[in-house]
Amino acid sequence: MTDVALIPWSEDDLDLLRRANTPELMDQLGGPETDDEVRARHERYLRLGREGAAHQFRIVIPDHPEGVGIVGYWQREWRGEPVLEAGWSVEAAHRGRGIAPAAVIEMLRTARERGDRLPVHAFPRVDNPASNSVCRKAGFRLVGEADFEIAPGRVLHANDWVADLVRAGDGAPATA
Repeated sequence: MTDVALIPWSEDDLDLLRRANTPELMDQLGGPETDDEVRARHERYLRLGREGAAHQFRIVIPDHPEGVGIVGYWQREWRGEPVLEAGWSVEAAHRGRGIAPAAVIEMLRTARERGDRLPVHAFPRVDNPASNSVCRKAGFRLVGEADFEIAPGRVLHANDWVADLVRAGDGAPATA
């Protein structure tokens, strides 16, 4: 498994967010944002982290303490139920090395340690084999396809993957 560490999102992570603001990494979210939008997203990550409603992390690998990507999860409602949604991105220069699956596995472990118990969903586009592979490698199970609104009026045709933080029936942590 690739050696990764997750560092909670901090004031110092604005540059990482700017580096992630590329057409390739932002294609599922409607494309790159303006610098003002990137700053607003950074402030939102900080605020939601303080409030406990979201947990974003800088993905760190040996020799890259500045981070090579972002992973996180946040509260949302899906099909009338409260769930957690996960998302991630890894910079192009660091892809194909197992960083994303390792980071998502570590994120799920962190969520369990924090005592989070809601199911964690991920919604990669059906035509995104790399992100669907991350879900599979990280221990998510495929629920099926869904039309998923990522922003008002912006709908993606996505796969709905879910990872349980507790085992069914006994409340004990699930394994991934």
